[in-house]
Amino acid sequence: MEESANIRSTVKPLLWRGLGRLPSWIKNKYLLTGVFFAVWMLFFDQKDILSLFELKSRQNGLEKSQTHLKQLITGAEKEQYLLKTNVQGIERYAREKYLMKKDNEDLFIVKSAPENK
Repeated sequence: MEESANIRSTVKPLLWRGLGRLPSWIKNKYLLTGVFFAVWMLFFDQKDILSLFELKSRQNGLEKSQTHLKQLITGAEKEQYLLKTNVQGIERYAREKYLMKKDNEDLFIVKSAPENK
């Protein structure tokens, strides 16, 4: 009976028998768990690395768009101020934007030729 107890205690599970040639740090269950956790968090989680880079890129694009739109708003506010305060500004704006003219004027529209390369 003692012999069978010794045989059972010395027999390793089938999985560990094949791993006998590997270094002991590879067989460490804490290391394997940590590596599995790191791989899961980096590639398979909802907030993985690839999603993080994509969101950062999108954020940069939105910030550029925001600065561009702020510049447009500033320009529109300047035009609005000129239109509210200056009569010549109203006339100039109507001539440039809406191609309006006085009754005794002729309007000529000159377009520049496109450059051919």
